Amino acid sequence: MPSPLRIGFSACFLPQKDARRKVFNGRPLLYAEQSMPRYLQSQGALTYILPPLYAGEESRYERFARDLDGLVLVGGVDVSPIHYGEKAKRKSWAGDYQRDLYDMALLAAFRRLEKPVFGICRGFQLINVALGGSLYQDITTMLPGSLIHRDADEYEHNNHRIVVKPQGFLAGIYGAKGEGRVNSIHHQGIKKLAPGARVEAVSPVDGIIEAISFPDTPEEQFPSCFAVQWHPEFQEEGAEVDYFNPQALLSYFMEVMARKRACAIEKPIAQSRLIPHA
Repeated sequence: MPSPLRIGFSACFLPQKDARRKVFNGRPLLYAEQSMPRYLQSQGALTYILPPLYAGEESRYERFARDLDGLVLVGGVDVSPIHYGEKAKRKSWAGDYQRDLYDMALLAAFRRLEKPVFGICRGFQLINVALGGSLYQDITTMLPGSLIHRDADEYEHNNHRIVVKPQGFLAGIYGAKGEGRVNSIHHQGIKKLAPGARVEAVSPVDGIIEAISFPDTPEEQFPSCFAVQWHPEFQEEGAEVDYFNPQALLSYFMEVMARKRACAIEKPIAQSRLIPHA
C-alpha cells in the first residue's frame, strides 16, 4: 500500500512581541485556522505546517519540497505592494513583507522541484505577484461599481457567482455547471496577470479574476500550479448556498500530487481518478 500523500502548508504570522496580547504572553506566533488541515486531510493526506527559516537558511526550503508531495499557500493578510512596484495607498494595505518573502521562498522551492502548488485567497494573490503580476490594492475604491468581495460582518457567508472558462482544469472539474457560487473574503484582486498564467474563472459582474493556473504548455490539461480566490476550506457540507464542491478541487490537487509522485518513482498510475463533477 502506498504511503499517504504529504502536504505542507504555509503558516500565518503574529510576528511582533506584543505585551498587550495575553495568548502566549504576547510572544511571536505561527498559526493556522483549524479548517485548513481538516480540509486537506479529509481525503487521507498527511499535513504539515511549514515554519519560516532564518536568513541564510533559505536553501532548506528545498528540503521541505523534497520530502513533501505538494504545497498549499493559505489565506491571510495583504501582499505588500512593494513586490509589484507600488506604495501602499493606505497604511492598512501595507501587507506583511516578511511573510511574503517566506511564502515566495516556499513557492520557488516547490516549483524548482516541480512539486504541485495550490494557492488559496492570499495564496492566489501571492503566486500572481511572485510570478510577475500585480494587484488592485482595494477593489471597491479602484473599481467603482464592482461587487462587494469582502463583507466583514458576513465574512465567509458573503458569496457571488463565478463563471468557469472553457478548456481549463476547472472546466474539467466543474464543466457540466459552467458557473456556480463561491464564498468571497478578499478586498484585493489581480490587476496585471502574471506571465504564463491562464485565467480559469472570473466574477461575471465585474470581471475580477477568481482562479488561475500555470500550465507548462497552453494545451496542458492538468497544471500542477493553480490557485483560487475563494476559501474552499470554509465551505461546509449542508450549507444553504449551492457552492462549487470543495472536495472536487481537493481531489484534483490529490490527483496531480499522485501523478508527480508516480513520475518521480517511475511507476505509472493505472487510471486517473479525475471525474468531472456535475
